[in-house]
Amino acid sequence: MCENTASRVGLLAEWGLSILIEAGEDNVLFDTGQSTVAIHNAAAMGLEVHSIDKIVLSHGHRDHTGGLLSVLNAIRKDPTVHDEQRVTEVIAHPDIWTPRYSRAAFGKEVYAGIVFVRDVLENLGASFTLTREPVWITESMVTTGEIPMQIDYEKVDADLFVNDDGNVHPDPVADDLALAIITDLGLVVILGCAHRGIINTLRRAQEVTDTKRIHMVVGGTHLSRASREQIESTIAELKEYDVREIGVSHCTGLHAAARLSQEFGDRFFFNNAGTRINI
Repeated sequence: MCENTASRVGLLAEWGLSILIEAGEDNVLFDTGQSTVAIHNAAAMGLEVHSIDKIVLSHGHRDHTGGLLSVLNAIRKDPTVHDEQRVTEVIAHPDIWTPRYSRAAFGKEVYAGIVFVRDVLENLGASFTLTREPVWITESMVTTGEIPMQIDYEKVDADLFVNDDGNVHPDPVADDLALAIITDLGLVVILGCAHRGIINTLRRAQEVTDTKRIHMVVGGTHLSRASREQIESTIAELKEYDVREIGVSHCTGLHAAARLSQEFGDRFFFNNAGTRINI
């Protein structure tokens, strides 16, 4: 529904990510983009936003949560339900409310966290489920919960930091999580930004689901500023996992995307706004 690039005329692009998962009668929105682009694109693609059952936030950065207000407003427009009766569960890590900043943008320090007050979102029907543990959304769909840092070459960006009442320290982005879906073909792992590392994330998804085979990886891989060594090590791991399809988005970067395309051929694709995947 939202990504840095758009796949066709009529769709908008912005720095951010939002993916709608339709699984049977369950409709789960993974992230909301940075503004109202996800809602615009949903209308252009003929998607019924008011049918969304749950929202999962991969982490608390504004480019993944900034569209939350517009999404909640759109959900409440369901003609079959009175506004005051509609409640939408929002699943995330407790640290999404951390006051966080980045030094990366144009050499300046900028606020990078959620731009809304929690009460405002709750008044629009949001009911927050905040936990560090995995959350099973359906029998086959689960969040990873907090992702352990196990791979030595995967590090959280040094330019991200927290300013908590004057106490400034590096941001571990502990709220970074992914969504794993168990299918007959293997796991489908949906990444937000993979701040804590794509390989760390895949290992966590395997552990939580007790499933080894990974069929598809989709979303932001956070390789845009990765070293050549990290990109090559990541490619080697993905080959070891024998991932059958890789659809990159958002924070992957063109250099890393080009290398992945070279190595994986027709198993690679750009997962941009308007992309539809059937499994």
